[in-house]
Amino acid sequence: MTRLWNDPADFADEMIEGFVAANERYVRRVTGGVVRSTVSPAGQVAVVVGGGSGHYPAFGGLVGQGLAHGAAMGNLFASPSTQQVYSVAKAADNGGGVFLSYGNYAGDVLNFDAAQERLQADGIRCESLAVTDDIFSAGREERHKRRGITGDLTVFRIAAAAAEAGSDLTEVTRVATLANGRTRSFGVAFSGCTLPGADHALFSVPEGRMAVGLGIHGEPGIDETDIPTADELAELLVARLLEEVPAGIELPGARVVPILNGLGSLKYEEMFIVYRRIAQLLTEAGVDIVDPHVGEYCTSFDMAGTSLTLFWLNDELESLWDTPVDTPAYRRGSVAPAERADATTSSTTALADVAPTDAASREVAATVQAVLTTIAETVDLNVEELGRLDSIAGDGDHGIGMQRGSHAAATAGATAFSAGAGAETVLARAADAWADRAGGTSGALWGLILAQVAVRLGDEGRPSREAVAAGVSAAAESVMAYGKAELGDKTMVDVLVPFAETLSRQVDDGAALIAAWSEAAAVATAKATATADLMPRMGRARAHGKNSVGTPDPGAHSLALIVNAISTVLSAAVPADSALERTHS
Repeated sequence: MTRLWNDPADFADEMIEGFVAANERYVRRVTGGVVRSTVSPAGQVAVVVGGGSGHYPAFGGLVGQGLAHGAAMGNLFASPSTQQVYSVAKAADNGGGVFLSYGNYAGDVLNFDAAQERLQADGIRCESLAVTDDIFSAGREERHKRRGITGDLTVFRIAAAAAEAGSDLTEVTRVATLANGRTRSFGVAFSGCTLPGADHALFSVPEGRMAVGLGIHGEPGIDETDIPTADELAELLVARLLEEVPAGIELPGARVVPILNGLGSLKYEEMFIVYRRIAQLLTEAGVDIVDPHVGEYCTSFDMAGTSLTLFWLNDELESLWDTPVDTPAYRRGSVAPAERADATTSSTTALADVAPTDAASREVAATVQAVLTTIAETVDLNVEELGRLDSIAGDGDHGIGMQRGSHAAATAGATAFSAGAGAETVLARAADAWADRAGGTSGALWGLILAQVAVRLGDEGRPSREAVAAGVSAAAESVMAYGKAELGDKTMVDVLVPFAETLSRQVDDGAALIAAWSEAAAVATAKATATADLMPRMGRARAHGKNSVGTPDPGAHSLALIVNAISTVLSAAVPADSALERTHS
């Protein structure tokens, strides 16, 4: 289990602070993560990687000469926010464009894609690639849906090597894509991992059994078997991966980099015994082994497990693989010392002046702030249950993520309200804070929901019932467009869409806002309960679908809890003849 922490909510931030203090030779801290503390050549493509914390040496430990120029470091098992990725990329940019790479998880895809759009809007060339090496997370016909695990290392290293060689952004993207297509991984676990402050592991494996096809975020295995001997495990790993040799590669004479990765608490000595047999099996298959790796490259806190990655080389990739690397946690060859960069950074931004407002909007802003406070209180009351639901087929961090996001939103909203902001500004500041602090999929989507509603509230006058309903409808449309989920996928969309439709219909029929919201909230509760019968088709739970049947989707459940809590706030704060109940004349 994880034993040492102060406040679990501060674990990631304090970990990054300590990591930087211990590795100033390599990295310096910037908003959202770290970048190299050495100077990179002007015009060189900046390779920026990232993901949730809890996987060291991924991702900050791979920043340094010959490898990444920066790493966006999210909260525990949660993707970095859009703002974090954007901030790190801006700090790492050398004028040659930015290449973003990350594991293929829903939250990372959402936030890295959004950051890419922001960078491009700033005139910075940017390309991105999600790593998809985990063969057990989707079939061959759906390789684009596979998760990224230890194969991150091969893709990051090849992209960075091309950048070091002076390749442009198009070429860096090409060779990284080639490396991704020639990387396959497969993992097993003997026990789950425990997040700081938690009193139990995210998943458990019965005594004498082994989980097969696990994820690196504490997701349970897709299958289970008796614990094999070390040799039998090597045979299982190699056999499955040799069934997935990339097209066009003939085994006799093929050259491969094997990476046996420890997930957190499996001892090196155990892995060496396993690797002994792996090397024998690959040699017997006629494969030439190049630069074998045995160690920890992508962990999952204290998970007891291992994964094998096979990176199939060609002449071009092998030449790039030989590029020297010097980072806090990964070194190959010898690099020439580089000049230290200016360490002056800013990790905070001043609060911008609030927009002009009037008394009517301030009245609505007070209600908005009451709603934000109630959301945080509701999440606090249900945080353990939300985590439990998420641990059944996910990574167990939904409650923690919602808690971080909702509290950040309430704090940011209160600060804006104290500065005299109107309703739109209070909610917009809250939206940004939620997305940035929570990270992950839910952080991005809740930031989007609040932002869409904020626009309809405005900073002058009182919004109409129709405006509020339109804001919720716009939120539903944006979440579907941004997250790519549809009704029936077992996500928050299964609650948000019927809630929005019911609210709009009730308002159109002339119902007061309180009555319309209450009716829609009742529908949300029923729809959240009904998600228990669905098989997930999106997100991390997709690969563990059978485990989640019979359990409501945690995102859908938390949304239903929140809209019901808001009903109570509206009933207390919005008399029938005041602010949100009146329409514009």
